[in-house]
Amino acid sequence: MELIAKLPPPTNIKGLRSFLGHVGFYRQFVKEFSKMAKPLSNLLIKDTKFHFDEEYEEAFAMLKHKLSSTPIITTTNWNLNFEMMCDASDYVVGAVLGQKKDKQFHVINYATKVLKEAQRNYATTKKELLAIIFGL
Repeated sequence: MELIAKLPPPTNIKGLRSFLGHVGFYRQFVKEFSKMAKPLSNLLIKDTKFHFDEEYEEAFAMLKHKLSSTPIITTTNWNLNFEMMCDASDYVVGAVLGQKKDKQFHVINYATKVLKEAQRNYATTKKELLAIIFGL
């Protein structure tokens, strides 16, 4: 969470795609995520000039805040089952540990790891399995 909270604004399209890809994994835990991310997503439209002004800065800051604030993370209830969700991209693996309370999934912890050079060459299936191993 500290990494997300201290993340500087992206300076180019590649950085913006990386940020949106990372936070997009957690979209289901943030109410109205798409609405908050819309200004940033608009910068990815073809032939749009990348100009990170105040509107985009506010959207960026709001997403960072929502992903690192208390309502997202909850404490462990040892009487409930744990669930883990994993995902992998070409460069990063991620995992979310949580529990369902009243049919609502609540996050206990989430983590990501940048893949090493050799791991980036893995097939998609191996990257997904690597995400599971990382999560465990």
